[in-house]
Amino acid sequence: MKASQRLLVKKSVNPANFNKGGLEKTLSAFSLTMMGVGAIVGSGIFITPGIIAAKYAGPAAMLSFVIAAVVCSLAALCYAEFSSTIPLAGSAYTYVYTVFGEFLAWILAWSLISEYLFAVSSVAVSWSSYFQNLMSGFGLKLPTFLTAAAGTAGVSGAGFNLIAFVVVLAVSLLLVGGLQESTRVNSIMVIVKILVIVLFIGVAIFFVKPANYHPFMPHGVSGLVKGASLAFYAYIGFDAVSTASEEVKNPKRNMPIGIVGSLVVASILYVAMAAVLVGVVHYSKLNVGDPVAYALAVIHQNWAAGIVSLGAVVGMTTVLIVMLYGGTRLLFAISRDGLLPKVFRTVSPHTKVPVKSTWIFGIIASVFAAVIPLDKIAELVNIGTLFAFAMVSIGVVFLRRHETLQQINSSFKVPFYPVLPVVSFLACVYLMLNLQAFTWHMFGIWLVIGIVIYFAYSYRHSRIRAGLRAKESKS
Repeated sequence: MKASQRLLVKKSVNPANFNKGGLEKTLSAFSLTMMGVGAIVGSGIFITPGIIAAKYAGPAAMLSFVIAAVVCSLAALCYAEFSSTIPLAGSAYTYVYTVFGEFLAWILAWSLISEYLFAVSSVAVSWSSYFQNLMSGFGLKLPTFLTAAAGTAGVSGAGFNLIAFVVVLAVSLLLVGGLQESTRVNSIMVIVKILVIVLFIGVAIFFVKPANYHPFMPHGVSGLVKGASLAFYAYIGFDAVSTASEEVKNPKRNMPIGIVGSLVVASILYVAMAAVLVGVVHYSKLNVGDPVAYALAVIHQNWAAGIVSLGAVVGMTTVLIVMLYGGTRLLFAISRDGLLPKVFRTVSPHTKVPVKSTWIFGIIASVFAAVIPLDKIAELVNIGTLFAFAMVSIGVVFLRRHETLQQINSSFKVPFYPVLPVVSFLACVYLMLNLQAFTWHMFGIWLVIGIVIYFAYSYRHSRIRAGLRAKESKS
């Protein structure tokens, strides 16, 4: 076999092995939907609608969220077909491994590792900031060098964000206790978060001024599209749901419900929040760090501000739970294929959870959160996700042509095939091309590191390639 063919060797999928991964099947459609909402609706819902309205779209910010939701829904439908056809851990990595081959799968996996790792780290830093605000209300305050990373404005010398470090380790501890317990805590927090959002909307809607909706699109269509590009970032967490497919009771039915359902619920919440926010306060005044709290102050409803801050902390906690979970299951899948050391695929016989993988991933993310400034660790999240969305979208075309997978009775099929998957692919590529040059440079450096790791370790330890070598030696 030629070297180029070895790089593109594909993972064979045997439906008989779908239930033999060692992970326990405990998740229902409701659990998956709560996971998706938990990952998508975080602190961003209290911040991004104001920023998008003030900087880009004006009162049309609600439409920016609609556009972003439509783009995401295209990718979500492609994810739904893959996850119901191939219910294995690893999400987009496993799907690409099956239809495109190992090297592209590794590139994608390495991109997704950056998404989950830096998403957890950046959310932990934001969680720390909101938590400090809550504590300051009780007169409690930690020294600055223990609440901000070195390089953060106002911090000289060494800095260590202790709160961000501890919260990631606490979530890791929750996850190693068992998936059922983790999803129960996540579901409770998601419900609390939704109630807080509904509370704000219910209070603020009585103070909406129709005049604030004019002009509706002050920066025209270009501002609307730019706002949609930023709004897209708010939705990217839904792909973490697909990493759970191997732990779902009935993946053919529940995976599409969980993926699409969570996106629908999150979209409604984001659009409603944006619509009410720009109706209460003129869009030009919303370019602040806490637009929701500012709006409550404008309408003299300060009593609700503390509740909103609590909702933001709870919201970010659910994001940490789901993104940390997604990262560990991704490492589990990669390790099971031999591309990472076997320590990442060791499953506890008691909790049926990859405990070592969870702790390794959690510790690395906690250290990143503690010592690297937020603006430096958030750069890679968006581009890694868009790359995954693009590959999964175009991958559906190859999935339908896959001889073995054609025999699997998938319960969900992407409608308007092949137009919808192709449109989804092009939309994702377009958004990628509109990212800043700095993000592309960071992405390129990250990929070079991943390629070095692949040829130094993964290529030689690949289980699929080992099987091919064994066959070649016998022939």
